[in-house]
Amino acid sequence: MESPRSTLLFWVFVPPLVVFYLSYTLQLHILFPRLTDVNELRALLSGAFFFVFKPPLGSSTWDELVRKVQEGNSRREPFVRHIVAVGDLHGDMPNARKVLQFSGVTDDFGNWSGNVDFFVQTGDIIDRGDDTIALFDWMDQLRSQAAAVGGTMLSHLGNHEWMNAIGDWRYVYPTEIKTFGTVTERQKFITTGRIGRTWAANYTTASRLPLHPSLGPPNSPFPPESKHLNYQKEDAELDNSYYYDSRRPLLHSAISFVHGGLSPTYQDLTPFPTRINELSDSLLKKLQTRTPPPPHPPAKYPGLPDSAYSIYIMMVFMPQHALGSTQAEKALYDSNGPVWYRGWALDPEEKVCADVEPVLAKTGTRRMIMGHTPDFENIQSRCNGKVIIIDTGISHAYGGVLSAVSIHYTLTPIGADEEKRWIEKEVVSALYPDKQEILVVDEREVVGDFPAI
Repeated sequence: MESPRSTLLFWVFVPPLVVFYLSYTLQLHILFPRLTDVNELRALLSGAFFFVFKPPLGSSTWDELVRKVQEGNSRREPFVRHIVAVGDLHGDMPNARKVLQFSGVTDDFGNWSGNVDFFVQTGDIIDRGDDTIALFDWMDQLRSQAAAVGGTMLSHLGNHEWMNAIGDWRYVYPTEIKTFGTVTERQKFITTGRIGRTWAANYTTASRLPLHPSLGPPNSPFPPESKHLNYQKEDAELDNSYYYDSRRPLLHSAISFVHGGLSPTYQDLTPFPTRINELSDSLLKKLQTRTPPPPHPPAKYPGLPDSAYSIYIMMVFMPQHALGSTQAEKALYDSNGPVWYRGWALDPEEKVCADVEPVLAKTGTRRMIMGHTPDFENIQSRCNGKVIIIDTGISHAYGGVLSAVSIHYTLTPIGADEEKRWIEKEVVSALYPDKQEILVVDEREVVGDFPAI
């Protein structure tokens, strides 16, 4: 039986303590709402612990320790993207398989490995070798395998694909024609046959690959529609700063890919890559729907569909398709267009570095990658990696070094979540059978919300 004294003490002390605790807790949570979050409470306790028991370390070590504690309690997820790009293959299946295997794109059996997020091939699969059919079929196989596991493959038409579509067969080996059977069968393959169909469905002349998904899928046009760019206005009148937005620090976190290069004086650069690919699609359709002219050589060079000879051929055999090429389509294929341009590889470094900034600004990219102009010893990086040329003569027709370029992109949260701070890092490496060479490392801090989905 309880004594009257203990009962009295209970009712004198306990209720006031309960009331005090409840009111204090309520006030504390109102004043410090972060305490209601278990993750935030853990971060606060960790911070308090390290404040009280701060070890006798240098300031840099201490800052790193605090950063790791904060990152460990972050609700933001780091983002990683891995890209591999390969240049001209020119009819050499064995060397192509070696390159894709040591770069991690494929496994030992030539199947998609799942170790990369994007694989980019910059054109010139055809000519100078006999493995045309095998290479294009393999590319389509990898494309399907990649899509099945969330990967993506970006393929481009090089100048040699365009030459064959036109009927310019100067670099077609007689032994390669035999793999198709006849000249007629080869013409059919690259127009209405399976190679021609995959060119039309899966190949572009230019690509813009965002490094972070918050910028949209590959080939989202730049500038974005929200920019309301007046395309009637001469590009020269627009300062480079027009194409940047301080409120969107990742806006130019993207890479352009073409076969030849994006000339600083090319008139149809924007919106990128939409305008270039619209011209590419329309010109390819005209070439593939005309009656194939006799290949050159030995026949006369047929030219684009607006030459007198090709108009005559179409009027005789397919009058419904007797349409000439537009001036914009001709500019796409001339020496200043993205298929043939070599200035980024051949111009002096000072000129390249001066010319590259306006092009990067207009295309919404950080660097441009291209093939076409070979260096048989190394992948070439110019202007601190803003221009990268990846044609190293992989085919046995050249005897160059086997190579690929790798881009590792990371966006890592730092600090407290409410600060919205991130470290953006991009490591670009040249890959060879026996070594890896880092071409450039770009790292910067950005602030904002960057959803990965």
